[in-house]
Amino acid sequence: MKVTVLQENLARGLSTVSRAVSPRSTLPVLANVLIATDEGRLRLSATNLEMGITCWIGAKIEEEGSTTVPSRTLADLVGTMPNPQVSLTLDARTQTLNVRSGASTNDIKGIDAQEFPPLPVPDFSDALQINVQNFKEMIQQVAFAASTDEARPVLMGVLVKVEKDTITMAAADGFRLSVRTSTLSGAAAQPLTAIIPARALSELARITSEGDQMIQMVIPKGRGQVVFRVKDAELVSQLIDGTFPDYQQIIPRSHKSRTLVATASLLKACKQAEIFAREGSNVVRMNIKNSGELQPGEVEISAHSEETGSNETIVEATVDGIPLLIAFNVKFLREVLEVIKTPNVAIETSAGNAPGVVRPVGEDGFIHVIMPMHLG
Repeated sequence: MKVTVLQENLARGLSTVSRAVSPRSTLPVLANVLIATDEGRLRLSATNLEMGITCWIGAKIEEEGSTTVPSRTLADLVGTMPNPQVSLTLDARTQTLNVRSGASTNDIKGIDAQEFPPLPVPDFSDALQINVQNFKEMIQQVAFAASTDEARPVLMGVLVKVEKDTITMAAADGFRLSVRTSTLSGAAAQPLTAIIPARALSELARITSEGDQMIQMVIPKGRGQVVFRVKDAELVSQLIDGTFPDYQQIIPRSHKSRTLVATASLLKACKQAEIFAREGSNVVRMNIKNSGELQPGEVEISAHSEETGSNETIVEATVDGIPLLIAFNVKFLREVLEVIKTPNVAIETSAGNAPGVVRPVGEDGFIHVIMPMHLG
């Protein structure tokens, strides 16, 4: 193998695939990145056996070939290269990759590409086409609510359902639930349901670039995998086996109080309260006070810590219904407010011990349910 690439492109490609590298593995090849010539371009791949990322970069190819080298070593080295051009030359007999740029010459010991786990080459002819910007926003509004507790693997995933031209994503961790629905540009050939690891979806959102218009998604039959493709990159992930909870049962059907408040004002109040609440059990109290005939309603946000002190912020609101005192985990409340794009947000509540519902005002596709905390 003998290729020449731009340092900037190689650094970007290594950054794209490196998140799939396995940091702790008994297989040394999983700490490596696969470098291979592929139809006039250079292909970079990394996998931890649960998720794999591949990207293609432009290159001048003089000799075909492939090898694997330690991902971190190559990425750190390329990041310090002085010259805009980098030449890679492989000694196939010793599996040593010579990396040269300007006056800098380096030899990296590699492992034969034959030892690298094969990544699927699916048929994208019937792939689902999803608008990139739409999909990224859906991931952002849902993936954060997935669990990080490995004891419940199903909740570490995001339920993705496609029916006709509607796509729905849902994630829950036992304390909160995020559901986002969107419309596809075309109807799907058949209904589809899968539980995709939240981490894989977050990585997918990260590797899409400004120039990407559509994401292609395909679930090859009988492999328990999902493959996503954008223009110059591909991500494959194992699906999560199991039954996702019936989240529709969790969403309250009615409310006794609906509070309309400016998203930015409430987010700022929550961030201030979190400074005090994080020392204890993250509890923030929301005292929702009714609008009178002549004065507007308000929400009093307060947090208290034995160590650091207390905080109280009053935010103007329009309150329709009963006044109420309810407590939430302030981190959960902040995280949902950070992914809401509308200027105003509605909080629907029924009682201090019943779940609250957060909705962006003017957008019907997103709903977030958050469990209350004990007022104590």
